[in-house]
Amino acid sequence: MIFDCYPINPFGRTGLRGRGLLGRWGPNHAADPVVTKWKRDQSGVILKNNLTNKYLLQMCAIKRHDTGEWAIPGGMVDPGEIINVTLKREFLEEALNSPGMNSSELVNSFFSNFGEKIYSGYIDDPRNTDNAWMESVAVNFHDNTNEYVGMFKLNAGDDAVKVQWLDIDKSMQLYANHKDLLKIVVNKLNAHW
Repeated sequence: MIFDCYPINPFGRTGLRGRGLLGRWGPNHAADPVVTKWKRDQSGVILKNNLTNKYLLQMCAIKRHDTGEWAIPGGMVDPGEIINVTLKREFLEEALNSPGMNSSELVNSFFSNFGEKIYSGYIDDPRNTDNAWMESVAVNFHDNTNEYVGMFKLNAGDDAVKVQWLDIDKSMQLYANHKDLLKIVVNKLNAHW
């Protein structure tokens, strides 16, 4: 919807006018690669939570430079870029500190053969304004055997000050609505929450 020549946030007023910290008027498109694996002990056995008796899931998370919060290593879609390219590029830049699309055969195979879209749409983000807002496509890349992501050498880069595997549960505090995206993955994999 357009009002007085400005796009209007479809989910209501935020109290902030203009673009704020976002680069575009209206929707600003992002891609969020939710990379997960099962938590395992030293011998490779998948661990369970003692109370729920469900398997423990871990996510590759970055600590954001701007807010200090843990987050999915995602980012903005470049003009004309395909979402699958953005998902891989952002993961490489933020979680592997590998700028550009230079990646190993292992990483290429993982991002080519795994991945299930879990969400597409409006994101409740602190940068949203009355005239500019975030929309994202979130894709879960789950390594059921740990053969791929277990070999990734995590190294914070780009907007991240730290990267690590975080245990997923309902008490975790994450940037924006990233916790909501993880809940979708937890339900899909029937993991501990």
